[in-house]
Amino acid sequence: MFDAAKLVNPIVAGLKPSGIRKYFSIAETIPDAISLGVGEPDFITPDHIMDAGINSLRAGKTQYTANNGLIQLRREISAYMERRFNLSYHPEKEIICTVGGSEALDIVFRAFLQPGDEIIIPEPCFVAYPALATMCGAKVVPIKTVKEDSFKLTPEQLKAAITPKTKLLLLSYPSNPTGGVMTKDELEAIAAVLRDTNIMVISDEIYAELTYGFEHTSIASLPGMRERTVIVSGFSKAFAMTGWRMGYCCAPESVFKYIAQIHQYIIMSAPTPAQYAAIQALQNGQKDCDYMREEYNKRRKFLHTELCRMGFDCFEPEGAFYIFPNVSMFARDGEDFVEKLLDEEHVAVVPGSAFGDSGKDHIRISYAYSIERIGEALQRIERFVNKRK
Repeated sequence: MFDAAKLVNPIVAGLKPSGIRKYFSIAETIPDAISLGVGEPDFITPDHIMDAGINSLRAGKTQYTANNGLIQLRREISAYMERRFNLSYHPEKEIICTVGGSEALDIVFRAFLQPGDEIIIPEPCFVAYPALATMCGAKVVPIKTVKEDSFKLTPEQLKAAITPKTKLLLLSYPSNPTGGVMTKDELEAIAAVLRDTNIMVISDEIYAELTYGFEHTSIASLPGMRERTVIVSGFSKAFAMTGWRMGYCCAPESVFKYIAQIHQYIIMSAPTPAQYAAIQALQNGQKDCDYMREEYNKRRKFLHTELCRMGFDCFEPEGAFYIFPNVSMFARDGEDFVEKLLDEEHVAVVPGSAFGDSGKDHIRISYAYSIERIGEALQRIERFVNKRK
């Protein structure tokens, strides 16, 4: 008898469902639920950026672009990387425009990983990293980062995790979900471990514009690291452009053509109107980005202060727009806390276990929401935890 399920790739069949989605599906069925879980800016894409996309449609620019993206956009990305992060990438030989940062991650993983390879991933981490590596047949080597180290990877941890099979190190700072940030000196210590190895770095810098009291440093800007680093980024978080699906990767010329070949076969081009909007964002959107960052900073301070007042053991995030409190004083683990909070007070957050086993005693709360919405959710959370003191 025909059984389609038996034909499914067993690696795919064995993947765990995303831990982020479960509770928001439930929350959608609760009329008065407040969600603080999705990592999406509550700001609308700035008008001048939106107009650039709309005007491109009205001008009849509805066809595919060059596979790697409009050359004008790649030139703007090159100028932006130089201006903001002191990095130089050739627009024709080292930059690909992708369908969001997610596609960029996918094609880079596929370009490097094969069965038997190992990839080191600091945890807690974005849910897609282990899944993408697993689908390539690679082994994920997680490194647990902790609050005492501000959720940063240490050189000692990295040294201990490297084996002859290690091919990639995934860095993601500022971090989703912890809000951790690595300084130039801290990244230099990581770079010192890598320089005598044949390990490539994938640096996910999607939150590079969202740091508080720190200037973002890319590990690619350090001596000897550019040629062994692929940067993945995009427009979703910094410019409130999540639905436009615009990302990019910057890769050294030595490996660029291999990443580009994969991109050629899976995507004709990133959305054309989104590319024109992205050009406008890079040319004239820095003030918008700066304004949104300051608003997130206000929410960050408010949320951290209130959670600490309630008795949470809570690291003060230094980047991105998430906070990652420990909830073990109020519940068995993060999943227990999330399920009961949603049931009793109709507030949806994400269990830390969604980001790896090292996050099981935590929850992730996004502050990409208005102060009013955060304030109402905090009142409900306080009511919930007061019952458990």
